[in-house]
Amino acid sequence: MKPAAALLFTLAAASGAATAAPQDFRLDPTHSFVHFELLHFGASTLRGRFGPLEGTLSFDRAERRGRVQVVVDTPKVSTGLAVLDARLREADMLSVEAHPQAFFVAERFDIDAQGQVTAVRGEFTLRGVGQPLELKAQRFRCYTSPLFKREVCGGDFEARFNRSAFGITHSLPFVGDSVRLLVQVEAIAQ
Repeated sequence: MKPAAALLFTLAAASGAATAAPQDFRLDPTHSFVHFELLHFGASTLRGRFGPLEGTLSFDRAERRGRVQVVVDTPKVSTGLAVLDARLREADMLSVEAHPQAFFVAERFDIDAQGQVTAVRGEFTLRGVGQPLELKAQRFRCYTSPLFKREVCGGDFEARFNRSAFGITHSLPFVGDSVRLLVQVEAIAQ
């Protein structure tokens, strides 16, 4: 390579790196929900979901980091059984009047050698109580959406926490303390 061409190549590469910045995404409400499971009397699994979720993601592949902010509207709890949903909204459970939203905010991303997110660690706030929470990726992928003509990143994540850590102790020990979260999200580049 001639010296002038090498210099131009170096400057182009440097300017590309200098202008690289985090890409901003917004959660797609049609593909973003959180499902929960907990053991009921040791016999079966109680399941439900929240959503659609609202939130944003900022992802910087070059720097291998990101930030995610997710808002969960707690009154939108749905188990498929209206009487149970009403019970879950009460003050000794989700306390939706006093705490109509739960939040997950994270800035610690584990990213593998191929640039794929393997875990996201941050703080989950429920009923006004914040606790550390790690979402482990079952899968994560970015692609160009044929519908939006923009990049979409998404995945399935799993986490566990004890509901008693957030002050939800009603029905213990008959209804399990350990809650399994299954989070599905897709976010569209802005």
